[in-house]
Amino acid sequence: MAAAYSMDLRDRVVKDADAGLSSKELAARYHVSRAWVDALKQRRRETGSITPRKQTKFRHRMLAGQEDQLRALVTAQPDATLAELRDRLRTSAALATIWRELNQLDLTVKKNTPRRRTTAARRRR
Repeated sequence: MAAAYSMDLRDRVVKDADAGLSSKELAARYHVSRAWVDALKQRRRETGSITPRKQTKFRHRMLAGQEDQLRALVTAQPDATLAELRDRLRTSAALATIWRELNQLDLTVKKNTPRRRTTAARRRR
């Protein structure tokens, strides 16, 4: 994640904006985007402050510590669906989270022959 622009730059942009320069001119002068200049002006209008917002941090992994259990579940039943795996892990993680964890562990979910009957006959050949 990129660092926020410095307070010095923010002060200069706001000072020049108060002097009557347009957002487009400010963006060209300070080599920033016009959208950032507009957002800075709007933040000052709404909150009275031009300080950068606190940057959010990455959340912890939902399935941290359950990798071995997930690997064992897939090894025991390789054709289990993502929803079945989630139920067996007893977690509220989204199916996409389970999928990403399987991908990180280099595990694949195999399909068995009866499940293939739901596809069109011409695609099975």
